[in-house]
Amino acid sequence: MSPSKFAGIHAILYAFFDRDNRLDRAAMRRQVEAVVGNGAHGVAVLGLATEVNKLSPQERRQLVDWTAEDVAGRMPLAVTVAGDTVGAQKALAHYAIAHGADWLVLQPPSQRGESESFYLEFFAAVMADSPVPVGIQNAPEYLGFGLGPEALLRLARQCPQFRVLKGEGPAVVIGQTIGDIGGSLSVFNGRGGLELVDNLRAGCAGMIVAPDCFDHQVRIYEHFLRGEIDRAEALYRDVLPAIVFVMQSLDTLICYGKRIAAWRMGVQEVFDREPALQPTAFGLAAARRFAERLGPLQSSRARRAC
Repeated sequence: MSPSKFAGIHAILYAFFDRDNRLDRAAMRRQVEAVVGNGAHGVAVLGLATEVNKLSPQERRQLVDWTAEDVAGRMPLAVTVAGDTVGAQKALAHYAIAHGADWLVLQPPSQRGESESFYLEFFAAVMADSPVPVGIQNAPEYLGFGLGPEALLRLARQCPQFRVLKGEGPAVVIGQTIGDIGGSLSVFNGRGGLELVDNLRAGCAGMIVAPDCFDHQVRIYEHFLRGEIDRAEALYRDVLPAIVFVMQSLDTLICYGKRIAAWRMGVQEVFDREPALQPTAFGLAAARRFAERLGPLQSSRARRAC
């Protein structure tokens, strides 16, 4: 993969379940088709928005299989890898690579109170023999731990596979990190696209966001690249209320952001897997209003038919 693959707006998939609490094959396929059909620069799966902590090992592998099958090489596929041991992460990493992942994003293990060197050595051991590029999710606000700039640079020197940093923080913090690591890594931010334009100003290569309003963010990104900053800012102001609504917490994103994405794709009924935030009548009305304002997400098949 060329470095240009590590840029743009990449969509991290939601996990859709059916009324029997099983992964919903049809809804997952429709989601990928919507992502492909509306201009995403890449797709990712098994992240926090995918509710990976609620998925069994078999379900995680199932989503890798389905996503790779549906993407069919049309855009880069990233798989987030979680696990509390090197062996567990390597097993999922090898499976993902064998079944179509173009690059990986490693999450830190859940152990707390360990030294920074523990996490650095953990990541190095997982990515040591990876045949594809690897990133790490540096999101202390969500995961409880993050590597500092010196440790990131050390890891990059030790492991040439380490090419991407996935952050989850304010643009000011991300900008400082980018300055400290001196361009040695491609840096993505997340947080649903909050501060999108300022993240790009700070030097982010792009964003990894859930599908509820990614298509609007694709247009913002492309205007920014063309130097049409005023247009990018205007589009960001338009979509910002929807981003703020879903990004109150991870639970809010999964409850309401998933419904916004579903309704925009034409999926009317969303089933939650417990434990989950239960939607309120007020929240559903707000989500429906945002979905209507954002407009429908057309699938790639529908676009080809036009």
